Amino acid sequence: MPATTFSLGGVEIPRGVNVTVNLELPKLYNTPTQLPVRVIRGKRSGPIVFISAAIHGDELNGIEIIRRFRKLNILNKLRGTLILVPIVNVYGIMTLSRYLPDRRDLNRSFPGSAKGSLAGRVAKIFFDEIVQKCDLGIDLHTASIHKSNLPQVRTNIDNQYTFGLAKAFGAPVVLHSELRDGSLRAVAQEEGVPILLYEAGEALRFDETSIRIGVQGLINVLRANEMLPKVLRKTKKIPLITRSSRWIRSSESGMLRTIKALGDTVEKNEIIAYIDEPLDDAIYEILSPFDGVIIGKSEIPLVQAGDAVFHIAKFGNLEVAEDKIEHFHENMIEESEFYELNDEQMIE
Repeated sequence: MPATTFSLGGVEIPRGVNVTVNLELPKLYNTPTQLPVRVIRGKRSGPIVFISAAIHGDELNGIEIIRRFRKLNILNKLRGTLILVPIVNVYGIMTLSRYLPDRRDLNRSFPGSAKGSLAGRVAKIFFDEIVQKCDLGIDLHTASIHKSNLPQVRTNIDNQYTFGLAKAFGAPVVLHSELRDGSLRAVAQEEGVPILLYEAGEALRFDETSIRIGVQGLINVLRANEMLPKVLRKTKKIPLITRSSRWIRSSESGMLRTIKALGDTVEKNEIIAYIDEPLDDAIYEILSPFDGVIIGKSEIPLVQAGDAVFHIAKFGNLEVAEDKIEHFHENMIEESEFYELNDEQMIE
């Protein structure tokens, strides 16, 4: 939708402008609340893309990713329009909570309702004012509280457009992800707005590797979407791509003693952790149900029976998987230093 003018919150924004627009949100106990949105419009026409973070108020990595990203000089060469929303759940972040004050999950409340719950009202404002005006969205997340995620992009890999962008992002893993009712991705897809989901790190924590991969990933996606000049690269990182994953749950309560870490490959029936009974000598094994790679894990040693403790992406060729993950670990920090790219490196 290459329009010469673009309107957000009643504000007309011409091309070549970088502005902040504050959208009015429902008051909190009569305290005015706003949703700050940064709009960056290139001088040339192109797609409209939103990048959002902190839909869950305890997921902080995405806030820092957007802060670093919006300061990059390469955005001066932007084609099209970017809408940056670093904190969608402005209520949850006040108390470092995943949820809103009404205890609802904003990412299960779309498309929302102007007369619904607080979560529904926020969802409707965000969806109507931002999402529906875009051609693509990139939503930044971390794992839930007391868990951590290996950097990964989740999308529908049967859609060639989003699959190509997911691979271009440059995260170690691309995971096929089914849609969930009420989620931003599900409702946006129904309206013809595809979304990439970047999951990395842990709630309430900054993770430098996850942040750098995220910043570089945004640039990579915009390049692949022909919104930024491309760059010549000697090598191309190919992520681990999988259709299937599963959370492994604890069969017993006790103290979790992990053997495997994020990014480790595991074989079927291999021991990945022990659960120790703190009051006697009982020890229980946690086994991998199939060959794969650990892409998420619990970070708290106390577990109850039924707790999700390991997220394993299914992958048959462990040698290939190990090589891919090792390659990313060796290069993910160094290759994210794109801040000083010379114009000679770029292809107009």
